[in-house]
Amino acid sequence: MISNQILQSTIEGLKVISRIDLCVIDLEGNVLATTYPEAEEHKASMLPFVDSPADSQVVQGYQFFKIFDEHQLEYILVAKGGSDDVYMVGKMAAFQIQNLLVAYKERFDKDNFIKNLLLDNLLLVDIYNRAKKLHIDVDARRVVFLLETDHEKDSSSLENVRTILGSKNGDFITAVDEKNIIVVKELAQGEGYPEMEHTAQQILDSVDPGKREQAHVAYGTIVDEIKEVSRSYKEARMALDVGKIFFSDRNVIAYSSLGIGRLIYQLPIPLCKMFIREIFEGKSPDDFDEETLTTINKFFENSLNVSETSRQLYIHRNTLVYRLDKLQKSTGLDLRVFEDAITFKIALMVVRYMKYMENLDY
Repeated sequence: MISNQILQSTIEGLKVISRIDLCVIDLEGNVLATTYPEAEEHKASMLPFVDSPADSQVVQGYQFFKIFDEHQLEYILVAKGGSDDVYMVGKMAAFQIQNLLVAYKERFDKDNFIKNLLLDNLLLVDIYNRAKKLHIDVDARRVVFLLETDHEKDSSSLENVRTILGSKNGDFITAVDEKNIIVVKELAQGEGYPEMEHTAQQILDSVDPGKREQAHVAYGTIVDEIKEVSRSYKEARMALDVGKIFFSDRNVIAYSSLGIGRLIYQLPIPLCKMFIREIFEGKSPDDFDEETLTTINKFFENSLNVSETSRQLYIHRNTLVYRLDKLQKSTGLDLRVFEDAITFKIALMVVRYMKYMENLDY
């Protein structure tokens, strides 16, 4: 179904060209779009026209037209005036709206197909059969992007994304809930992950500047067949969640950049708790003071380099060594030893993951 906003925009554009007022009414007499104020008065005269066999008719100085969708009456179009020019403009307007019905219905069918494809609601044979009927290339390279905002999307959000990305026939832009917009992008030959990063930034730019800081864009890996599109969507979904846990400073995150965070995210919580108990003997990295945590994180950032870490923390090298020795006594892990450093790093990530999952439960 065409939105009232699209109908209003269409008849206003036609009025600018023809200087003839137009009105679109549904079969119950409700005015959906109009360019003149007295359109509400047509209800009484419109209902008999709906029941008549005529496709067009002049009633009280107004030209009435029927608009069909596959032989099913959908709208009544009213053109103000009864002259030949008004009749011609009215026929053109009715033809235009009828074509819009066809176009939006095709988009709706494709949107439904893509949604079911993403959610794994189709059998393999149905995927290929329906794609063929909808003239969708099954062998094109594609990747799925996911835009999430902290606010409910308004009616213009999808159109904003479509406007920024252009109207390429092979791309699909849809939504599965109130806060997420999905872009299934078809790639041209030679396009790869550098171009995908640029596209992700374009999608982020479609968000209102005042809400952009709270928005996130994630994308999966490139797939070569339409049956694999759901995998790219699941990867984008995982990237969105893992990004919030381990890369909270990023607004754009790729599945391929998740690293070990992707593995930790798939661990069961009981196993994580057991791991932390074994490493810290009942303690938690959360028990460390802010100074110790800052030291640990900076030490990791500098690849276990004592000199560079002490320089960036503006402390003497011996002070840093003292802090590391103190940490070793309390945990049994020496961060200057690569194996112990890896264990400690993973433990910090596991704790962060556990806290995130606990917050979700609340």
